Amino acid sequence: MHLSLNRSDCLQPCLGILFAGLVSVATASFAPAAGPAVPPQVEMINDSIEQVWRDYEIRPAGEVDDAQWCRRVYLDVIGRIPKYEELSEFMSDRSADKRAALVQKLLQDDRYTEEYANHWGTIWTNLLIGRGGGNDRRDLTNRTGMQKYLRDSFARNKTYDRMVFELITAEGSTKPGNPNFNGAVNFLIGKVNEEKGTLATSSVSRIFLGQQVQCTQCHNHPFNQWKQQKFWEFNAFFRQTRALRRFVDGTNDIESAELVSEDFAGESGNPENALLFYELRNGLQKVAYPVFTDGTEVGRSGYIEDVNRREELARLMLESEYLDKMIVNRMWSLFLGFGFTRPIDDLGPHNPSSHPELLDSLGKEFRKSSYDLKQLITWITLSRPYQLAAVLGKQNAVDDPSIGESPKFSRFYLRQMSAEQLYASLVAASDAKGKGSYAEQEAERRQWLSQFVVAFGTDEGDEATTFNGSIPQALMLFNGALTKNATSVEPGSFIDRLSKSGSSPRDRLTQLYLTGLARRPTKIETNVAGKLLAARGGNEKEMLQDVWWAIINSNEFIMQH
Repeated sequence: MHLSLNRSDCLQPCLGILFAGLVSVATASFAPAAGPAVPPQVEMINDSIEQVWRDYEIRPAGEVDDAQWCRRVYLDVIGRIPKYEELSEFMSDRSADKRAALVQKLLQDDRYTEEYANHWGTIWTNLLIGRGGGNDRRDLTNRTGMQKYLRDSFARNKTYDRMVFELITAEGSTKPGNPNFNGAVNFLIGKVNEEKGTLATSSVSRIFLGQQVQCTQCHNHPFNQWKQQKFWEFNAFFRQTRALRRFVDGTNDIESAELVSEDFAGESGNPENALLFYELRNGLQKVAYPVFTDGTEVGRSGYIEDVNRREELARLMLESEYLDKMIVNRMWSLFLGFGFTRPIDDLGPHNPSSHPELLDSLGKEFRKSSYDLKQLITWITLSRPYQLAAVLGKQNAVDDPSIGESPKFSRFYLRQMSAEQLYASLVAASDAKGKGSYAEQEAERRQWLSQFVVAFGTDEGDEATTFNGSIPQALMLFNGALTKNATSVEPGSFIDRLSKSGSSPRDRLTQLYLTGLARRPTKIETNVAGKLLAARGGNEKEMLQDVWWAIINSNEFIMQH
């Protein structure tokens, strides 16, 4: 048996009541559960955030309960909701520092290394090359190669500065298995040949430095300090770089590609003074050489043996305070829903931060930590704002970034799971992955995720990154293969195993809600389940199937709260 939109008449009104009960997120506040050994960086975050609350006379939301917080941190750190056993283990822990201990377990325990690396590798793959990058046969980018490099980097806890240096300076082949394979080249290889490397220019400056220069390719920026000259000076760092391609015999399909560094003769043909020209809006030509955004010049020679421009660029980037601020701002937004600036990748005097001193201080502390991303994750997840419930009330009504207010972080901002988190959560909660080899399961996963990609056609290749409620996507969640697998009642399935556990139907219903929503069912939801059980003629397995289908299709399930 599987569920479809054509549910029985007796099921429809019950599910309507059940859906109504699932829309609201549990918001009960509990006593703080902070551990005794709080890192000083956490105290620094708390002091800065709480000062803003005092300035605005805000009373923050209460702390979220342990079960909801556990679900929250699993989703953010390893990309899925906790399994029932994992949630139960955390809930049964009575130690004062259980939250800090869980963060460390997810970050340091070998049992979670693969999931941690896959989750963050996916985030950065989508950030660096987009969800569609490397999926076309004529694309220079090899998505598998990009993912492998990032997964390996996160699994080894490679420091952020080293990752940035490798991504900017990489040379080699895109394809795993090739003798000179270097997965890091997949970030730039599809960008350096695009209109003299203009996409590389805008992507590197925006992603890693929070400096949006794409508008200044043709004219001075109307709102910030970026001028057309600065764009082409930054662009000059990429002129010694070229992407070579190898085709599949007899086709235009890309078999593999290689990123190489080569001497640049300059657009005047003099490699010792390798300049480039760009055109002003009035038609006049101007000259540019490699100059970093802070005004630091490097050698003008185009010979690699004299100056490797990409290596010089990477070195200058690692010395820039904007590198520190940008990654802190990005990571904060990934965990709290909003960054300190909007957009997060547009830093500078023209776009004031909501918490300028905190952004600056966190950037400096991150540098002092040797760019250890796990340290930064620890500080954020143990900070007070991350412990708060998702409650907007009279006491913090001014804290509503959705209407343009600057974020005060007096509550946890609700947001949707990413498509990848939703898939991983369904698989983890109910063994919903398909059968077959790893390659077949991965192909099924990619096909499922492709339904969430909406390209906007902008210069930067922007894409939708969350479930946006379109009718095809809603139908896919209602009736798709993944949902059918998740709600199967076949022998050995999640529902089948659940029906044989616990001591009573109420226990099994409670386990179902804890698994999906990290909370117990309300009285109304318990009554609805009883009516469903009666409607199913006492068949408890079918009742559990109905309730689970409703849970995983609810707003509450797909929200990070």
